[in-house]
Amino acid sequence: LDLACGSGRHALYLAARGCQVTAVDRDLAALRMQALPTNIQLIEADLENAPWPFAEKTFDAIVVTNYLHRPLFTKIIHALNTGGLLIYETFAMGNEKFGKPSNPDFLLQPGELLDAVRGSLRVIAYEDDYIELPKPAMIQRICAVKS
Repeated sequence: LDLACGSGRHALYLAARGCQVTAVDRDLAALRMQALPTNIQLIEADLENAPWPFAEKTFDAIVVTNYLHRPLFTKIIHALNTGGLLIYETFAMGNEKFGKPSNPDFLLQPGELLDAVRGSLRVIAYEDDYIELPKPAMIQRICAVKS
């Protein structure tokens, strides 16, 4: 699952490696204009103001980047199969020094991704750090597995 997939960068990457991918976003116009591989399923859904579109579906992996809607943390974890992998990266406090997002509602608090998975997933890797590329930013990223 490529959650809040935007232009589909991760969905296309995973599909090119033979994965069956579900790409979801509130606006799929950028993806619909491309010739997509047959192993990508598109779902247009408002993840913040409509029901969770995957109530009965689970995934072997979920990728989330540059997106934060805290009420989805529990739903994302429940949508992982046993042994499923979560890769999540988004902006963290301190990013306001470098530009957008700068609103604290869209910036992770220190350790927030760790707290979100604690007790549900086994953390493989976690970072809360400054990055220079592709542009200066403060980010948190986590890779975790559902046991």
